[in-house]
Amino acid sequence: MIGRLLGRTALAIATVTTAIGVTAAAAHPLHVQTSNSTVSPGSVTSVEPLPASSWIPGAVTGIKLTYWTTGPLGRPAPSTGAVFLPPGQPPDGGWPVISWAHGTVGIADRCSPTVTGTVGTPYLARWLSQGYAIVATDYVGLGTPGLHPYLDGPTEANSVIDMVRAARDVEPTLSSRWVALGQSQGGQAALFTAARATRYAPDLDYRGAVATGAPSNLENLTTLVRPGFPQLPLTGSTVFVTYILAGLRAARPDLDVDRFLTATGRDALAAAESECYETMAPRLEGVSIGDLVSRPLDDPALLAAVRNMLEVPTSGYDRPVFLGQGLTDEMVPAPLALKLAADLAVQRQPVTFRTYPTGHLETMRASLPDATAFVRGLFAP
Repeated sequence: MIGRLLGRTALAIATVTTAIGVTAAAAHPLHVQTSNSTVSPGSVTSVEPLPASSWIPGAVTGIKLTYWTTGPLGRPAPSTGAVFLPPGQPPDGGWPVISWAHGTVGIADRCSPTVTGTVGTPYLARWLSQGYAIVATDYVGLGTPGLHPYLDGPTEANSVIDMVRAARDVEPTLSSRWVALGQSQGGQAALFTAARATRYAPDLDYRGAVATGAPSNLENLTTLVRPGFPQLPLTGSTVFVTYILAGLRAARPDLDVDRFLTATGRDALAAAESECYETMAPRLEGVSIGDLVSRPLDDPALLAAVRNMLEVPTSGYDRPVFLGQGLTDEMVPAPLALKLAADLAVQRQPVTFRTYPTGHLETMRASLPDATAFVRGLFAP
């Protein structure tokens, strides 16, 4: 069974990578740029109530923020997110903070968790009930002008970190002590966050991170993407590739990714810019990654851009990290995580790696007892 699983996951890896390879595309503005080079990351530009129907169950407060962060190419970019407080009185020093990084929803504004009302998940209620304040970014381009640069790890991490700064700017009961928590796309964001948090935001007291179902090692598969690339036994891979392509096209029009795309690929990217995952998946059913491209992805500049977006760091972690992976995950195959864990171990990084006999979303819940104990230790005096 393990042999069959590894065979499927290895094949799945290629699919995911393909998605990454296709990563280049058109010329749509990705984010609002500001001519003011003095914009401070984490500075808040607006605050509004979040409808109670969108709150995490058990929260006593729910607000939505718009704030500045750092987007692609190191340029200032706006993001949105939500802040939730647990019941009761804050402990000495304020509520410890969990900065939540969500999984794939799409790349259009209407897919943003604070727009769809899905930001307050029951999973987060488990954390809130333990006395943690929850702050939850939408990421750059989700709920703000332009397209979201999907799986752009550095940009995602900046959104996660600056969400903590922004929340503390408007909520005085929040502590400077915080951890990152993410699943799937958010797991990747949590890993990038873990590798840069103390350098990017020395004003905060970052303690560590939890990442489950996190895609990794995708950049190594990009060169396999070419016409005729076979349909692989993974869930959502073609959708994920179109999101990567659309986001990269918007962020890097200089790469001219359209020259790599078929008519099917261009149509898929056009749909990706406006449709959320739940409608994109049936639209692209039966379309393979190979159907998207007209030639191999062999441009050195494109490959370098993909690597910068997707390559999860294997060193530089100065706080503990918990990495959880499902052995039957059909979205993020286990071999990806196994290689990442091995690379981190070789580099002697402070990472705790656990596997579970579960699928993609199920791993988030299966790992909860281990992750809960891990985070409790991070906040211990």
